[in-house]
Amino acid sequence: MRNIVIIGGSKGIGSAILLQQLETNRVYNISRSVPKLTHPNLTHFSLDVLKDELPDIAEVDTLIYCPGSITLKPISNLSVDDFRNDFEINVVGAVKSIQKYLPVLKRGYESSIVLFSTVAVKLGMPFHASIATAKAGVEGLTKSLGAELATVVRVNAIAPTITETSLSASILRNDRMKENMVERHPMKNYLKPDEVANMVDFLISEKANSISGQIFEMDYGLVNFKI
Repeated sequence: MRNIVIIGGSKGIGSAILLQQLETNRVYNISRSVPKLTHPNLTHFSLDVLKDELPDIAEVDTLIYCPGSITLKPISNLSVDDFRNDFEINVVGAVKSIQKYLPVLKRGYESSIVLFSTVAVKLGMPFHASIATAKAGVEGLTKSLGAELATVVRVNAIAPTITETSLSASILRNDRMKENMVERHPMKNYLKPDEVANMVDFLISEKANSISGQIFEMDYGLVNFKI
């Protein structure tokens, strides 16, 4: 049984990861809202990762940082504070979490860290300047830490295309917009949270022991295919 810390496991992709990992692992969830379930393997801490002190946890084998943002505006409508806020949520929160739990991760069993980027880092997309800039920082952090911690902790990131969560509700708010999003992807689909949770499950398992410093695009062909 692994000891897994999930930052932001009460909603969206984080919730899907939490539900999957609870079946076989001990999970510590840290988020502002409480997960909509109870389970003997779940311990929850209600707090804001950017403002509050993170709890001490004696044993940690895996850290998964899920918080993200979707700030979609033309550059002329983006404020400097928009950039700051996206960077704080996506990069600073991850750094704070890693620094807190790295000492125990180094003592953990086949320890690993999973972070989240976006396909918008590699594929130039209008109105994504703020979030793509922040997530580019996540990718740099992944590669740098992967090298720095190569002998003790694996570090990887997932770069999903749009995923059907509450965070993307405004983009997928009706059937027409969902159909347009399907057509936009060469493989004619977009992501569901469980698909991303399955990738996380692989990356934190012993099956991925040779993998670190990698960015995994889950994009239904959006970045690499032109059809």
